[in-house]
Amino acid sequence: MMAFFEIGKTKSAPFSLCQRMINSARKGSNMSDTISSTAPHFVTARQFLHWSGRAWFTVAAIGQLAFVVFIIAFYYTRTFSGDFAAWNDKALIDGFKEGDIMGNMMFAIHVVLAAVMTVSGLIQLIPQIRSRAPRVHRMSGRVFVLLACLLALGGLWLGWVRGTQLSSISALSVSLNGVLVLAFAVPTVAYAVRRNIALHQRWAMRFFLVASGVWFVRVGIMGWLSIAQGPVGMNASMSGPADIAITFGSYLIPLAIYEAYYRARSSSYDTAKASAATLVLVATLVTAIGVYGTIFNMWLPIL
Repeated sequence: MMAFFEIGKTKSAPFSLCQRMINSARKGSNMSDTISSTAPHFVTARQFLHWSGRAWFTVAAIGQLAFVVFIIAFYYTRTFSGDFAAWNDKALIDGFKEGDIMGNMMFAIHVVLAAVMTVSGLIQLIPQIRSRAPRVHRMSGRVFVLLACLLALGGLWLGWVRGTQLSSISALSVSLNGVLVLAFAVPTVAYAVRRNIALHQRWAMRFFLVASGVWFVRVGIMGWLSIAQGPVGMNASMSGPADIAITFGSYLIPLAIYEAYYRARSSSYDTAKASAATLVLVATLVTAIGVYGTIFNMWLPIL
């Protein structure tokens, strides 16, 4: 793959360059300066990788903010008005259950805190906040880690104690996601305390990806339905081959792509950077398709 991508080159450029070289020679100017000033512009592999990462973050931020808006518009209005039974206006495995005080309370806490966790997580990825408002970054980071861990524990309780699961395989994928959230929180916090910023940022990104597993599942489902033009490989118990790939892949695939992106950033090979950038752009496209599907086919119809 080419390491550089030319932009804005015209057929007359070589002739124009030759003419300028001849004119500069007549005037006694430095030919090397003439060549450098007329050289075509290039996008380097490093820039390609950088902007592919920004493209993915932009799409993901739009999708996650839409998720927050949906949680507020659907769950907050019903929860804070005391109309808990209206949770079931949306198809849920286990929403409101008459007489299940503990289960209903845990579900309410889960959906209410999810919006706060999502916003605090997005704040962590904005470099301007890290550099210009480090206190905001640190405080929101603590909120993010705390809530993500609480939601992971709550998800494990809902799945295995309340019995909120469609199948054993889907429950296993959710449980592994929760365990990874708890496991990744340890080095994320530890390296921040030690002021090892490089390793802290690397683990914080991993933590963000696994903590976003619930959102990635929805994006993956709607993305696959759009691409496959139907529920190919899916069933009602979320145990079909596509279901398994989506539920486990909702955090394992983003982690793998991030590792490729991270290693390419430190690589001295332009081919590695360009290849990783292409992979990220493909992920961005798939994410965009899934985000569109979740907004217009999953969330808006029930608001």
